[in-house]
Amino acid sequence: MQTTPNANRIHISFFGKTNVGKSSLINAIAHQTVSLVSEQKGTTTDPVKKAIELHPIGPCLLIDTAGFDDNSILGTERIELTKQVVEQTDIAIFLFSDSSFEEERQWITYLHDKNIPTVFVLNKSDIVDSSNLALVIETEFGKKPICVSALHKENIDTLLKELQTISTTLEKEESICGHLVKPLDTVLLVMPQDIQAPKGRLILPQVQTIRDLLDHQCIVISTTFEQYDQALESLNKPPKLIITDSQLFAQVFPKKPEESLLTSFSVLFSRHKGDIEEFIRGSQRLDSLNEHSRVLIAEACSHRPLKEDIGRVKLPRLLRKKIHPDLKIDIVSGNDFPNDLSPYDIIIHCGACMFNKKHVMSRVEQAVHSQIPITNYGIAIAKLNGILEDIDY
Repeated sequence: MQTTPNANRIHISFFGKTNVGKSSLINAIAHQTVSLVSEQKGTTTDPVKKAIELHPIGPCLLIDTAGFDDNSILGTERIELTKQVVEQTDIAIFLFSDSSFEEERQWITYLHDKNIPTVFVLNKSDIVDSSNLALVIETEFGKKPICVSALHKENIDTLLKELQTISTTLEKEESICGHLVKPLDTVLLVMPQDIQAPKGRLILPQVQTIRDLLDHQCIVISTTFEQYDQALESLNKPPKLIITDSQLFAQVFPKKPEESLLTSFSVLFSRHKGDIEEFIRGSQRLDSLNEHSRVLIAEACSHRPLKEDIGRVKLPRLLRKKIHPDLKIDIVSGNDFPNDLSPYDIIIHCGACMFNKKHVMSRVEQAVHSQIPITNYGIAIAKLNGILEDIDY
């Protein structure tokens, strides 16, 4: 399970004050040293992540965070990083160690507003009066905490059972292609192997799409665009579905057999990871952009830009060609995403194969709350090329 991409793991994040025992609890759950433990306050600075298999939950990503009462010089920055972790959290473990709840109230409200299921944990039950403090916590927040001792690994199994129960209630990831295909359908994948393609391997969306098609008992044929015509000619009947890289929509669409459905990896992932209907609605804003408009392009990957990079070069070039040469475009990558979206007329997000669904939906919800249209690379490219109505999703 160590080969499971982090984006496909249940993200379990640990929150609490400094020295409440977050790192110790992660180490106890993982049965190994994941986070450094010290009596010194603020030992954990940046979020620490550990991919792990938790039976019977499955593949998980444990995320340790800095204490939210960090008053050091870098405390404010660390708290911002903790807020970024909240955006990708599927299940929160919230630790207590005393009855001073001023910061706890704010963070528990923040997690509640984000609709994140939260488990209360009272750590250090071996040295604190856990029964009385547990009652105080339950009275204050309406939920009884699980009392554990990370040091002596007491009651860890009870915590894992609660996590397993919550994990069964999480929204299940939909199939990538299952809504478009049935067993024995032929699917043609058009995958450019240009400078952007990693040496010796396929990119993650391609790998996951192929696996999903095989799981649905489809016949999968892969080609580059240079062999697209020959690939079609080699088939005794048109493929049920053609999946292309979005940047090739304009070249692949005119040669598509009338009977074949057409989509792209990015469009499929906009449904798999995000809110496809919101992305389609958001794309309509492209029709009214002008030279005074400002666009935010958000890419989940944080790789160094390559020549002809889709998000940093090709998409901006297409936008300026179709809308106006002076169109203003800002680009963010990785976990960077503005808190204030008001300067933007539209957000165009990548397929987000490196993000879990919770992370993508946090951004969608922020955009909707800010009343800023949001769409996806593939949908935007199809819209700009005038073929969105011909794309299947």
